[in-house]
Amino acid sequence: MDDIDVRILDALRADGRASITAVAETAHVSRANAYARVSRLVADGVITGFTAKVDPRRSGRASSAYVTLRVEQADWHDLRERLQRIPEVEHFALVGGDFDVILLVRARDNEDLRRVVLEELTSIPSVRDTKTSLVFEDHDLR
Repeated sequence: MDDIDVRILDALRADGRASITAVAETAHVSRANAYARVSRLVADGVITGFTAKVDPRRSGRASSAYVTLRVEQADWHDLRERLQRIPEVEHFALVGGDFDVILLVRARDNEDLRRVVLEELTSIPSVRDTKTSLVFEDHDLR
């Protein structure tokens, strides 16, 4: 990775639908160079996909929370698979510290959020404890 690769990644983070021509202009390289570099970044696994940024409120998920879990760590692989099947879980990470897992949960409303936390998450055998922090306002920086 060099400075040109970083500029290309920044351009794609800002607009994943940008044309190769626009990416090349932003990165100050030729179109052919930008195309070759993007192809290499994809082949090398640096770029793992292209996605759309979705406004959670406008898409019907007006209630968001960060939920932390204390879990039986020996069951991490099973837990990971179960979390992936909960549509309201937008992101999760295994972390170190006072808790083991942190989730970003986006639900239709607080009642739906309550259902996800108190019925779905706590019904997973390896989950020992949950703590929920409501999100009042959030901002994507990239």
